[in-house]
Parts: sequence; structure tokens; C-alpha cells
Amino acid sequence: MTDTSNLLAEQRRALILDEVRRRGGVRVNELTRQLNVSDMTIRRDLDALARAGAVEKVHGGAVSVEAARTHEPGFEAKSALEPSAKEEIARAAADLVVPGSAIALSGGTTTYTLARHLTGVAELTVVTNSVRVADVFAEAQRRQPEVPAPTVVLTGGVRTPSDALVGPVADRAIRSLHFDLLFLGTHGLSPEAGLSTPNLAEAETNRAFIASARRTVLVADHTKWGTVGLSSFADLTDIDTWVTDTGLPDDAADTARAHVRELILAGR
Repeated sequence: MTDTSNLLAEQRRALILDEVRRRGGVRVNELTRQLNVSDMTIRRDLDALARAGAVEKVHGGAVSVEAARTHEPGFEAKSALEPSAKEEIARAAADLVVPGSAIALSGGTTTYTLARHLTGVAELTVVTNSVRVADVFAEAQRRQPEVPAPTVVLTGGVRTPSDALVGPVADRAIRSLHFDLLFLGTHGLSPEAGLSTPNLAEAETNRAFIASARRTVLVADHTKWGTVGLSSFADLTDIDTWVTDTGLPDDAADTARAHVRELILAGR
């Protein structure tokens, strides 16, 4: 007797693959509506297609293998993805910050969310290559000029689509400094490729951040797991703490715990 559930899954994945090939990419929320199935079902389908090498998972969906490694979404596009997970991660990560410390925040929408939770931390020094992160602290100072503002150091560099400053100018500035804590975002992470990004220059800037930090904290939601960008910039073993959300599957959490020193599931 034909296993109908397997047949339906194969048919559904074939439809998803056709969409990826036709449009270059798909989003999870679109597929749930089109195929009338749950978010988790679509994510399992994308996981299966990614394992088969048919697609590459990206934040919020999947793209063709050719597009995945070089596609860098803009800041606004990334901000709309997993906002509640990012908020949970930011709250948990903010608890790791001690008043009077020197911290670094890399570019990214999760580090941007984290910055909003740090504006009231006393005597903080913040180094960042994110224009958006620097704007968070500047706006907080404009709203409450009577509150002592953190010292914010914005690196120079060339601006990326996600509003991060990268390149030799940023790298030199970062390598001349030392941080107690680095909060690091990533385009994707996997046991094989480690942390990766589509942007070659951003990869080098992230390496400089890691080299200058006493402790590296990855802030990345569960959808980043299994995504691989063009350039790897760190191994999972380079990460001291990974703060993520409870959407991370149990098998992925077990794999992560075998590599990173500490895994924090925010919201649990």
C-alpha cells in the first residue's frame, strides 16, 4: 500500500522546489498559505530539500543554491523576520552585560535589537561597525539628555546592504581595541561551515572582532541553523556562548552543545 503521507510530502517538496527554481527563492509564511500546511511542516520540507542539496536555507525561507551563497538581504528585509525571537534573545543577552564594561556589537538586526536593551547600562563603552546600532544610542541620548550616555565608538569602513561598516578601515580600528564581550550576529551557522556570511569583507571584519574579544557571544535565532553563506569566518568552537530561541530543534541544540561552550535558549 502506498504511504500517502510520504507521497504528499514528496509532492509538496516538488512544488516548493519548482517555486524556488522559478522565482529564485521562497518564504516560509508564503508557503504555509499556498500549501495550507503548518509553519513547522514547511520548515521540515526545507530542511529535507537543503539536506538533498536542492536549495539553501536562508533567514525566513530558502533560495536557489546559486543565489544563497552571495545574496545579502537589506536591513529592513531582515528586521521583519522572527521579531519576537530576536526580542527574547536580546533580553537574555542583555543580562550578560556588566555596568562599566567594554563591549562590541557587530552588524545585524539582532544586535540592533540588543542595543535597545543596553541604553540604560551605566558607564558602558560600545564599539560597533553598525550604523543602526550607533543610531540607537544616539537617539536614546537625544530623548533623555540628563541620563549619562554610553561611550560609543563607530568604526569607519564601507557600508553593506545591512548597514554594517566593513573593510580595511573597520578592521584596523577593531584590531587596535580590546573588548570584554563581543555580541556577534551571523547570516548562517552549521557544524560543517561554522558561522558564515555572503559578504567577503564582512567575514574579515567579523574575524577582527572575534580576535579582539575576551568572550564571544553569538546572538542568532533558530532559523540561522543550517544556512551557509559564501564565506566562513568562525568555527562553532570559537563561540563561548550562543543565545538563541526555543524554536531551535532538539537535535540542533544537542549538536550545538557539543561545539559551543554554553547554549542559552531565551524564553525558557
